[in-house]
Amino acid sequence: MGTSSARLGALNSDGSVVNGQAAAGGVLRDENGRLIRAFSMKLGEVSITRAELEGIVKGLQVAWNEGLRCIVVHTDSQTAIKLIKEAENRHRHFLLVQEARRLLALDWQVQLLHVYREGNFVADYLASAGHKLQQGDPLS
Repeated sequence: MGTSSARLGALNSDGSVVNGQAAAGGVLRDENGRLIRAFSMKLGEVSITRAELEGIVKGLQVAWNEGLRCIVVHTDSQTAIKLIKEAENRHRHFLLVQEARRLLALDWQVQLLHVYREGNFVADYLASAGHKLQQGDPLS
């Protein structure tokens, strides 16, 4: 697929755990840095790894539904990236990893990149905001 006619964008996603409760959030921007969509969601009692994966999956879903066909995903979780690339079917988060892989296999170009937490502050803020929501009621 050529990228000349593809909508380009970037996704920053993050997960957060506070007092045993998890949330995730992210921001999707176009190739000029303009906001397309932001999201936050409360996840309940799950691990930080699960929260990070949930943020990536939700962000990929939003990006696909918004018509982006070439994106760069920025996350501060090297663990999440490694799981998506390497996890075996016995891993406890494999169903979520499998969903991420299904989304990555769609007809688009996606690059997963690690960024330091300082470079992911908008997604970090949105993940933290998810703690204020009702579980299962995403803000987008």
